[in-house]
Amino acid sequence: MNLQDRLQILWNLKEGYGKTALQRQAFSPLPAQFRGGRLSVLRIAPVLPLLQMGSPVRMAALPCLSLILLFWSQGPGVRGQEFQFGPCQVEGVVLQELWEAFQAMKDIVQAQDNITSVQLLRKEVLQNVSEAESCYLIHALLEFYLNTVFKNYRDKAVEFGILKSFSTLANNFIVIVSKLQPSQEKEMFSISESAHRRFLLFQRAFKQLDREAAVTKAFGEVDILLTWMENFYQV
Repeated sequence: MNLQDRLQILWNLKEGYGKTALQRQAFSPLPAQFRGGRLSVLRIAPVLPLLQMGSPVRMAALPCLSLILLFWSQGPGVRGQEFQFGPCQVEGVVLQELWEAFQAMKDIVQAQDNITSVQLLRKEVLQNVSEAESCYLIHALLEFYLNTVFKNYRDKAVEFGILKSFSTLANNFIVIVSKLQPSQEKEMFSISESAHRRFLLFQRAFKQLDREAAVTKAFGEVDILLTWMENFYQV
């Protein structure tokens, strides 16, 4: 990925931060640090609003942004690693980082799920999904997780002391959603409808549960979601 592509990612993230209710909530800023030659979204995003301020601030922010891009472009961590959901390509997200974030929370989150007879992300939702369907389905699922699950689980994340891992996972999901562009062409209608039917199976099962219990269960099933996403990850 060249420098221009990485700059475009940063601007995409700035635009994406205004799209969902989750993104308007204040995730706790984390100390800036490099992971495999990249910065997570949460650490990059605070620089972007400075570019919209007055001239002195903007001039001061530009060198900082250039420095971030310099380190990011030199790091080997994300080269050759991408999600390929059919025609939808997502670069710059390291699957291992998603797993590490969830594993840090898994025992705490899943211990709160008392409804063991129900699975939201069951095989009818995720099994035998074609590559063409995958872009539509992952887009719908991640948007639901961001706007409904993460939004309503944040207070618990604070209570349980897992906000850092929670924020890492949420912000990586934001990156993925911001880069997915499912085709709206008429010839793709049947495929998008098939993916939508799968999503509705998940959504209806979610709505049949008590709201708090449904949010807890959905968050606890992120490992199922990540396992499915691995099928579309290339190193």
